[in-house]
Amino acid sequence: MIAIANFIDRITVASGKVLACLMLPLVIFVFANAALRYVFGIGHVWLFEAVGYCFAVLAVGLAGWALKENEHVRVDIFYAMLSRRGKAVIDIFGTLFLLGPFVWLMWDRSLPYVQRSWKTRETSMEISGIPYVWLLKTSLLAFCVLLGLAAVSFLIRAINVLIQGEDT
Repeated sequence: MIAIANFIDRITVASGKVLACLMLPLVIFVFANAALRYVFGIGHVWLFEAVGYCFAVLAVGLAGWALKENEHVRVDIFYAMLSRRGKAVIDIFGTLFLLGPFVWLMWDRSLPYVQRSWKTRETSMEISGIPYVWLLKTSLLAFCVLLGLAAVSFLIRAINVLIQGEDT
C-alpha cells in the first residue's frame, strides 16, 4: 500500500512543481498591471484576467501538494499534543468524513458547470478578455482529481501508522 501512496505522491509533487511555475508569471502580471495602471494610466482587461487565471490555477492546483506535505490548514488545537497514532486516527476521520465528501461534492457540482462551459466554449464577458474561460473552469475538476489523489495517499499513510506504527 505504501508503494501506491509513494506513486500518488510522485504525481502530486510533479504536478505541484509544474503548477508552481505559474508563480513567476503571476508576479509579473500583477507588477505589470499595477505599473501600467498607476504609472501610465493604461489598463488591459486581458492582463487583469491573466492575474485571476494564474491565481486560480495556483490555488486549486497546489492543494494536493499542500496536503501531501502536511502544510494544509489544520484547525485542531489538540492535534499537536497527540501521539503519532492519535494523529493518524484524526487524519483518517478527517479524510473519510470531511475531505472525502468535500471532494466528491465539489466534483459532483462542478462537472455540469464545466461541461456547459466546454459545450459553449465559454469566453470572457469582456471583448478584450481571455477567451478560455472553459479551460479555467476545468481547473475545478483538476482540483478534485489532485486533491482526491493526495487524500488517498494521506489516508493510506495514516492507516499504515495506525496499524504498524510507522509511515515509511
